[in-house]
Amino acid sequence: MKLFINDSFNFISKLSVRRILNFAKVIASFYLTQWLRRPIQWGLPVTISIEPTTACNLRCPECPSGLRSFSRETGNLKEDFFRRTVDELHKDLFYLIFYFQGEPYINPKFLDMVQYAHKKHIFTTTSTNGHFLNDENARKTVESGLDRLIISVDGTTQDTYEQYRIGGNLEHVLQGARNVVKWKKQLKSRHPHIIFQFLVVRPNEHQIPEIYKLAREIGVDEVKLKTAQVYDYEGGNALIPTIDRYARYRQQDDGTWKVKHTLYNHCWKLWHACVITWDGLVVPCCFDKDAVHRLGDLKKTPFRDLWQGKAYQQFRTDLLKGRDQIDICQNCTEGCTVWA
Repeated sequence: MKLFINDSFNFISKLSVRRILNFAKVIASFYLTQWLRRPIQWGLPVTISIEPTTACNLRCPECPSGLRSFSRETGNLKEDFFRRTVDELHKDLFYLIFYFQGEPYINPKFLDMVQYAHKKHIFTTTSTNGHFLNDENARKTVESGLDRLIISVDGTTQDTYEQYRIGGNLEHVLQGARNVVKWKKQLKSRHPHIIFQFLVVRPNEHQIPEIYKLAREIGVDEVKLKTAQVYDYEGGNALIPTIDRYARYRQQDDGTWKVKHTLYNHCWKLWHACVITWDGLVVPCCFDKDAVHRLGDLKKTPFRDLWQGKAYQQFRTDLLKGRDQIDICQNCTEGCTVWA
């Protein structure tokens, strides 16, 4: 409970009068949009996800980085472009996610960029497969001011772990977590808040109780269970859990499978957040993994113009007419993380 309070207080401490007013504008325009059924957008994003790299060391079967299946180029986010973007947005922005596709620690300037965002008083988080958290990187991670560190641990034994994290070494990941815990203690830092994220799939669902035990033993702050998105689910998929609570999909009477939740014709993410790729493209959300719906290019257009621009407003309009007609929305699941 104390750890949760520390993390929550740290999150709240990033707020300012301007950021609160911006958030009020965003949420008011979102609800007004639902009422009037036409896109109204006030304010700037509260949250952005920015992609440090598209490169990855693993071969996870439901990930474009792991499958090496991108149609776009692989590359690293450049530090000067990142700084310009943060300089434009930081007064209204208070939550920055250093992740989209790829493994963030592959970018050699990743932690320098985290430190820059930290100095702008932005709440920062990243998600990693944990293979680059050697002793030096663990220390630099704590020193960077990173607020939350999500480490993917999708199994408590190597045999189970490597069924999804193909090419991964579980003990290497766990040692990385121990390194960060050690440096937090040595540097007397409350941050980052360390989270073990457990992607629940059929091969590992029996190990859910064990991940909590493992986290306690290492000194990790929190465990989050995440449901898995799979691409080919209509005919069933060996990754879909048998425990209904952790499955995004449900089998129908005719034997086919479908996404469980109702697809409403509105989306909070289109009003408060966006994703920026390593090369400056702006896309609507994290489900557009291959950046198909390109709403602008920050190398050519200032963000404020792009956010209120024709392409963004047209996408919001299309969404209000029917999310079932937008490809990236069809496999979208709200509430994909199970809070436990």
